[in-house]
Amino acid sequence: MSVTTIQIQEETLEELKNLRKYKRQTYNELINNLIKLFKEAKTANQYDEFLHKVQQKKMRELWDNDEDEEWEKA
Repeated sequence: MSVTTIQIQEETLEELKNLRKYKRQTYNELINNLIKLFKEAKTANQYDEFLHKVQQKKMRELWDNDEDEEWEKA
């Protein structure tokens, strides 16, 4: 396994320190956990967007109808 050095701002380093689960957690472990969380969130967001698109047609059907417009005029 090869290892590399990256440069980050001191503020970012402090944020990373605050995110550690335990004091001796390595930054490599932390960054890998962050990557995993980001991928999971991205996948969940794609699923939510898919459901939203599927539901749009039905919601228009339910909300854009003459009966509802009559109630608005009452």
